[in-house]
Amino acid sequence: MIDGQPTAATAATLLPTVERTTGESPKCAIIWLHGLGADGHDFEPIVDEFDFDQLPALRFVFPHAPMRPVTINGGFVMRAWYDIVSPDFAPGREEGEHVRESARQIEALLARENSRGIPDGRIVLAGFSQGGVIALHTGLRHSRRLAGILALSCYLPQADTLTNEAHPANSDVPIFMAHGRADPVIPYDFGKRSGKLLQAHGYKLQW
Repeated sequence: MIDGQPTAATAATLLPTVERTTGESPKCAIIWLHGLGADGHDFEPIVDEFDFDQLPALRFVFPHAPMRPVTINGGFVMRAWYDIVSPDFAPGREEGEHVRESARQIEALLARENSRGIPDGRIVLAGFSQGGVIALHTGLRHSRRLAGILALSCYLPQADTLTNEAHPANSDVPIFMAHGRADPVIPYDFGKRSGKLLQAHGYKLQW
């Protein structure tokens, strides 16, 4: 624990979350992952921006990433789904381990939604920046069909392992990717290349 907060070492512990529901007895869920240095409250206000009158009751789940040192920020401890070892996002051994660790934690949240009566087919994985990276990594390898994947301002991690690790259950999952052209952190072209790679693998991706 760091300052009373869950750390990467507590991977077996269910991540703390912020939750918002749009009605009683939610029938669907959106698990939305924040970016580097933020927390689960970051995208909570977006719930109020939608009109849910014509939709079934939804549960928004905004997990807090673990606290961990981030190399490119001088080792400063912050909420991060994985370490970033260089500004060009060159993958490192530890980064790959963190991505997989975070994916396991998101799998646990998916299982919790199942236990609360929401099947995978009614769950969307969403994320921004680092959160989008984990949403893509987890969703494409998940063993049951999801409702969709929303990946904003991010890229496809460990692309070289996708062919062997992607699960056929989500071979046709709808994917929406978007990226700001002036993104100062993750270049637009980096995200665009990831989208094209997914399309080349046959995924139904909207950019």
